[in-house]
Amino acid sequence: MTPKRKVLAAVLVGIGALVYGLSPIDIIPELFTGPIGLIDDGAVWVGAALGIWKLLSGRNPKQTTAE
Repeated sequence: MTPKRKVLAAVLVGIGALVYGLSPIDIIPELFTGPIGLIDDGAVWVGAALGIWKLLSGRNPKQTTAE
């Protein structure tokens, strides 16, 4: 994947996470469960942050280091 495509993918992941977090449609809606409903939003944001980090850090999880 080229560096431009990695940045574009990271931006799209971030936008998607923000849209999900701000959307009134959730897996666990805050309206009915209160603060507990923020758990799914937090999980999406943490997952998106990890995905963006992996995209932009250039690390491949399947790479092994030669010793």
